[in-house]
Amino acid sequence: MRIRDKLGVSARRQRQITRAMQTLLLVFLGIGIERGSTGVVVNGVVALAVTFLPAALEREYDLPMDAGLTLWITSAVFLHALGVAGVPGVTGNLYADGSPIPFWDHITHALSASVVAAVGYTVARAIDEHSEAVYLPPRFMFVFILLFVAAFGVFWEVLEFGITEIAAVLGTGTVLTQYGLEDTILDLVFDLVGGVIVAVWGTAHLTDVAGAVTERLQGRRGTQ
Repeated sequence: MRIRDKLGVSARRQRQITRAMQTLLLVFLGIGIERGSTGVVVNGVVALAVTFLPAALEREYDLPMDAGLTLWITSAVFLHALGVAGVPGVTGNLYADGSPIPFWDHITHALSASVVAAVGYTVARAIDEHSEAVYLPPRFMFVFILLFVAAFGVFWEVLEFGITEIAAVLGTGTVLTQYGLEDTILDLVFDLVGGVIVAVWGTAHLTDVAGAVTERLQGRRGTQ
């Protein structure tokens, strides 16, 4: 049984929560423009664009992106954008030193990593089902997901470092910030936490999507 079924949250309620977060992302975007903050604006725009990605995938590629998966993806980008913008009149950047929620960075990394892991799982499972030359046993799939997340996490940390250094040289605001080696190590640890969550429960939530990707791969092979 899926987690959302156990919680008794209807698809309609999940869509309402998603719409509410999209609305708040528009608010963050307005806040960023009012503040003249490049970081808030860029993160708000990217996050808002990502929230519409599930609908685009379902429309263009017939992938079954149900309300739960859409809420999962939206939550990840929303919480990151909220961390950058903060709560007006209450908190500033929730990633900065002295944040009232010091573990915010860990929460967002674990959740974002779970989305990355879901993508890796879906693609790997589709290839496994599609190709007779490829066989990925369950134990290997578990390890693959963790390695996939770890690799992406390292890439992200390098990207953060590069953007931070370039912004420092140019004397402009940065859209991503790195807070030191200890923070980087903790980020990677919580990336793995997100990977483990998907490796343990991914099948129940992603089987339909993986099956749809497999069908598209088989359809392409049939037309060649």
